[in-house]
Amino acid sequence: MAKSNGVMMQYFEWYLPENSGLWKQLKEKAPELAANGINAVWMPPAYKGQAGNKDVGYGVYDIYDLGEFDQKGSVATKYGTRQEYLDAIEALHENGIQAYADIVLDHMIGADEEETVSAVQSAEDDRNRPVSDKHQISAWTKFTFPGRNGKYSDFVWDHTCFSGVDYDANTEQKAIYNFKGEEWSQKTDHENGNADYLMGANINFSNPKVVHHLREWGLWYLDTTNVDGFRLDAVKHIDSDFYPIWLKTMREIKGEEFFSVGEYWNGDRNILENYLDAVGRCMSLFDVPLHFNFHHASLSNGQFDMSKLLEGSLVETDPEIAVTFVDNHDTQAGQSLESSVAEWFLPHAYSVILLRAQGYPCIFYGDYYGLASREGRNYQDMINLMIKLRKERLYGEQHDYFDDPDVVGWTLEGDPEHKKSGYAVIMTNREAGVKQMYVGKHHAGETWKNVLTNDENTVKIDEDGNGVFYCEAGSVSIWSVK
Repeated sequence: MAKSNGVMMQYFEWYLPENSGLWKQLKEKAPELAANGINAVWMPPAYKGQAGNKDVGYGVYDIYDLGEFDQKGSVATKYGTRQEYLDAIEALHENGIQAYADIVLDHMIGADEEETVSAVQSAEDDRNRPVSDKHQISAWTKFTFPGRNGKYSDFVWDHTCFSGVDYDANTEQKAIYNFKGEEWSQKTDHENGNADYLMGANINFSNPKVVHHLREWGLWYLDTTNVDGFRLDAVKHIDSDFYPIWLKTMREIKGEEFFSVGEYWNGDRNILENYLDAVGRCMSLFDVPLHFNFHHASLSNGQFDMSKLLEGSLVETDPEIAVTFVDNHDTQAGQSLESSVAEWFLPHAYSVILLRAQGYPCIFYGDYYGLASREGRNYQDMINLMIKLRKERLYGEQHDYFDDPDVVGWTLEGDPEHKKSGYAVIMTNREAGVKQMYVGKHHAGETWKNVLTNDENTVKIDEDGNGVFYCEAGSVSIWSVK
């Protein structure tokens, strides 16, 4: 499912301001993004969240409100209005960029009415274990969407559409409550015994009317937005029977190549592979194990074994299904999955995802445009250069040199059809180092330079197609024909 030499961009970060105008900004930036080699954009959730224009998009309230109705204190979402969203997608298409929508179907928050429901409390550390008898609670589970008043759909969500909540309004107690007769799905991740429950009112995928409604909504969404793919949120918390059928329906409309990538947050590749088997490989997955390798290496003070940088990653064994990334909105400082990659290691990590043949790379808005936590420092020039090299020179056979704990690298030979294609990447995590690497006999006699730093040093490729390449301490060098 990965796109050959393609690059996706996550076009948001967690701490964007209210009324950020992101849809307008994306429309304006679309020509520039295309010129810089980005050919797909993952946009944040576009529908109304329970916090209105303050909601990042994951506190889902109304999936039919794309910034059109006065609900939850605003008409617009955090990113703009419905028309601005559609205009941004159109601008992407006009510039040859695919638009991927962020789909959040695990839960809903901010119900309009309470309902009395019979429930049992589940243990926090083992959701399969009840810690109370059956009793009545008052749950915020009825969603009537008075601000929308039935436009597009008159479906009303009530307690039968959910399997649990995390709050009893009667007692004002926060706990995990499983509705009696609507047990947690056993086809989810096994975190905390059972990972079905994540937050809010937990959608019950065993209810046929819910599945039918989400099918109808998905078809409406495709018809309304004309997006080219989906990023699927929190798939480890959703019954694995749902997405194969739902995506099949969407692809009957959009075609089999309609791209979808799931967020299954687990650092164990075997668990990711098991999920892919369970859903019939109907989607790609973000390479969370690779992200954790980057994170740990960046915090190791040079002690991480660089020969194992790809070890245990999805891209190592299943590159066609792996979406590689460095950081995202959830890994940022202060977030629940905080695990950001230290700045000194960003050139290493981006080299791995952008300058290797395997995987479908996703770059992060916060690295591209800067983050307040980094005083606005950005890596746009570096990322643009790597994307350019990927597009113009990532051809031919790849040779890996992950054979040393401190100095590793790889080369691409290039091919005759692409002038000046091929390059060599070398990186260190401690002292400066050198490595002899093969780049192809057809490069014999050429003079190569470090295109990342543009310094005066050069490497002469010998008659056997080898070069001895140098890298500064804790750094990355990218060598290519002068």
